[in-house]
Amino acid sequence: MDRPATAHPATAREIILEIVRNMREGLEPLHYSTLPPSVYHVFLHADDLERLRPIAARIIDESRRALDGEVEKLNHASLAERLKIARRDEPKISPPEGGWQVQLFENTDDDVQPGDIVIHSELALPAKTEYGAGSTTKRIATRRMGGAESTQKTFEPAVAGAPACAVIEYEDNGGRKIFRMIKDEIVVGRGGRDYWTDLKLDTLPDVSREHFRLRRDPASGQFFLKDLSRLGTTINGEKAPSSIEFEGGEKRDRNLEVPVPPQAKIGLAGVLTLEFRSEPRP
Repeated sequence: MDRPATAHPATAREIILEIVRNMREGLEPLHYSTLPPSVYHVFLHADDLERLRPIAARIIDESRRALDGEVEKLNHASLAERLKIARRDEPKISPPEGGWQVQLFENTDDDVQPGDIVIHSELALPAKTEYGAGSTTKRIATRRMGGAESTQKTFEPAVAGAPACAVIEYEDNGGRKIFRMIKDEIVVGRGGRDYWTDLKLDTLPDVSREHFRLRRDPASGQFFLKDLSRLGTTINGEKAPSSIEFEGGEKRDRNLEVPVPPQAKIGLAGVLTLEFRSEPRP
């Protein structure tokens, strides 16, 4: 399908503005609050990604700040509302408790061109007990292709008892726990305001807010670990190489992963151990 040629490569500012647009497109009003998407996967042409890689951490940080600023602006009451003359049409936006998760990836589609920006975001809607129709994931895809913008929204019902691809058992300050991994990629760490995690650990600050990412390759079923921590991660006692390095004061993710055996003890900074085992999917 023909489309206009992109005039210039994607800039960091354009990426941030597209992330903010995606958030606005994905807002979901409830009765007392409005929920925004919390997970943003940004797909760029390989040339754009390579050019921007040295400032990727800065782009992610400023994207989070821009999302906070947009939420504050949208929540700002008009003069008429403050004087009780008018009533707000929608409830105020509640930022995600775990903060905004933003990641940059290479777009491997055949027709992608420099300057194209594709963003996939996710919003986990509340479960049936509070809001009626069963828990659902709302997915929002926004695209700026050749200067033309488009948006697509889909809803995926959460399947009760969905099969886990892995099980992680551990004990933190909250006691003995079991985490069932049903996604192909998760983030593990202490979490925080600007650090989104799937598996949030209640433990010492030695464990980083985003300590590691665990990814399953759907084709092979093999698991891979990417260490993002300050004080290190071990797999069956062997230190995993860090994926993070600093260049000129900038933090850079080298996207370095190592395979994880079907059963493994994953150590975090020498203070916490996760017992991991993969589960065959039907």
